[in-house]
Amino acid sequence: MLGAAPGWPVVLVDGPVLLRPYRRSDAAAWSEVRRANQAWLGPWESSPPGPWADLNSPAAYRYVHRDQRRSARRGESMPFAVCLNGQLVGHLNLGNIVRRAFCSAYVGYWVDSRVAGKGVIPTALALAVDHAFGPGGLHRVEVNIRPENKPSRRVVEKLGFREEAYHPRYMHIDGAWRDHIGYALTSEEVATDGGLLARWHRLRAATG
Repeated sequence: MLGAAPGWPVVLVDGPVLLRPYRRSDAAAWSEVRRANQAWLGPWESSPPGPWADLNSPAAYRYVHRDQRRSARRGESMPFAVCLNGQLVGHLNLGNIVRRAFCSAYVGYWVDSRVAGKGVIPTALALAVDHAFGPGGLHRVEVNIRPENKPSRRVVEKLGFREEAYHPRYMHIDGAWRDHIGYALTSEEVATDGGLLARWHRLRAATG
């Protein structure tokens, strides 16, 4: 057990897509995916200075995993390894969790470019949001995305996240302070659909 935080730890599954807590044994798989996707991920991430290969090495993973476990134990986040047919292909985190009168979290995610466009991250996000609004005890989730990051924006837009804000110079990424678009959902907005995953399934069925 990682701790007594509401809704954590947990494994979430929909077809071939599975979300689970990270393991120490994920170091090699995590490093391979991250290193193979420098051009795909690098422009959108806030990273410390240093060579990409070093920052995403199996040795670096030990520190990433330690920080994830500590944050999850405190109830501040729910970090998921995103797997497709059992293989680690991405990451999704419900982070900056605030409870009491706010009950909100920010969501961040990435996926291996080799499986992009196959519905992995929309499925993962729908699973995570439904869990957040259920056992996770949250009321609202937010996603902030750079305007230029069209693949990431398509994920939230097709799931029906509401665009609600424009944040000038929101975060320091890739050498400069970058603008972001803020999207959000509350539990009431998906309740009538039977949850976000049910909404996503209907959308996929309708679009073939």
